[in-house]
Amino acid sequence: MVKIGEAVPDFEVEVFQNEETKKVALSGYRGKWLVLIFYPADFTFICPTELEEAAAMYEDFKGLGAELISVSTDTVFVHKAWHDNSPSIKKIKYPMAADPAGKLCREFGTYIEGEGLSLRGSFIIDPDGILKAYEMHDNSIGRSAKELFRKLQAAKFVREAGGEVCPASWEPGKPTLKPGLDIVGKI
Repeated sequence: MVKIGEAVPDFEVEVFQNEETKKVALSGYRGKWLVLIFYPADFTFICPTELEEAAAMYEDFKGLGAELISVSTDTVFVHKAWHDNSPSIKKIKYPMAADPAGKLCREFGTYIEGEGLSLRGSFIIDPDGILKAYEMHDNSIGRSAKELFRKLQAAKFVREAGGEVCPASWEPGKPTLKPGLDIVGKI
């Protein structure tokens, strides 16, 4: 399983996006932030609420130089069928990756052996392909795209700030910390 601070191995996956299927490699996103949202399965109850919320914020993610990709163990054909039949999923413009063999899910530690499904997991990968943050939890608990976006903002700030770090619940414009100082600019 990939760990924080480690390079994410390259994977090629098939995605459904904008009425098309194509293959993409994770390495193809080098130079951009990459946010992976693993979820259990298409045609479920909680998943469309999460994916629709992420779809509503997709332009915000792109505005930070990030690509968002959802991942489940469904095929691209199931993604298309769900997209064609669900008003919530019809709003998705980001790539929906297919991982029917569970290879990507296993690499990220989200695969549930014996079920063939993924846990809910969110992963933030920096432009150099290094895993910076993740969260993973039980499939009965939905996530917040707003909090994932906030974490991306913090990771991007830390990368660009030259030694400054972000305290709890940090948002852009709020005070940051510098190791050795309490709040930036104050001793």
